[in-house]
Order: sequence, then structure tokens, then C-alpha cells
Amino acid sequence: MSGGGDGGDQGSVEARLAELGLELPDVAPPVAAYVPAVVTGPYVYTSGQVPLVGGELRGVGKVGAEVGPEEAKELARICALNALAAVKSVAGGLDRVARVVKVVGFVASAPGFTGQPQVINGASELLGHVFGERGRHARSAVGVAVLPLDAPVEVEMQVELSDG
Repeated sequence: MSGGGDGGDQGSVEARLAELGLELPDVAPPVAAYVPAVVTGPYVYTSGQVPLVGGELRGVGKVGAEVGPEEAKELARICALNALAAVKSVAGGLDRVARVVKVVGFVASAPGFTGQPQVINGASELLGHVFGERGRHARSAVGVAVLPLDAPVEVEMQVELSDG
């Protein structure tokens, strides 16, 4: 990891992902009537992304019951990678991301589970490692009864694009 290094520069975001041992996935196809991401003005809004890898859901069930908090945190990281793929698909590249503005994370929670913020840290920490200061964002972490496909976690984000 870098001590503040290129994550905040306008260098190649995908090269930074590779440094972290990560690869941007293909855009996950929608499971209903929506598109993965939309550009309006200088912003990209993503649809909620579940932890699909190669078209398969990485986990199912409630966090705090069938899914442990650490596993859910890793699933949130996968959701964030899927959201970045959606951003790239409409932005022309991740190097155009001037700032991650907002992240909203949903956690399918067992009764009594209150660790939603720690689960969604998986997404937030990834964005910080990839974008540096540009990855610091506002955030909500919400517990819900159930998510599409019985996914444990879903993440959406809003990013601001630079002109270039």
C-alpha cells in the first residue's frame, strides 16, 4: 500500500487496482428493468450492485446469521468493484473520477445485528485505497430485511467526473 502515493493523483486507477491485486470485473448485467449506471451532468449514479463474481452470487443470507460480518465486509468490497465497473462503462474510464461523492450500503441483517457500518467499510476502505483522498465520501449504511437474490450486501455510489 502506498502512504498517500498515487491514489490521489490522476494516474491510472486500473493500475492502482492491479497494485492492490484487484481486477475490475465486467459490468454485472441488470437483474431487472434498470441500467447499471447513468451519467447526468458531471455525476455518475450507479444502481445497487450485489456481490456477483463471474455471474454468480458470492454469498446469500442474513449478516449476523448465515453470513459473518468479516465475510460480509469482503462482499461489500466486491460490490464496490462491481460499482466501479458500472462507473467505467458510462464514464469512459475511471481516471475521470474526480471524487467519490456518496456511497450507500444495504446489509441484509439478522435480528439484532447492528454492525452495518463495519460491513460497508469493505466498500469504503477499497475506495480509499484506490482513489486516495478522492475516495473519501459521505455514506449511509442501512440494515434491511432482505435484498435481491438473497444477497447479504448491496452497494451503490455517486461519483463526480472531471472534464477530461
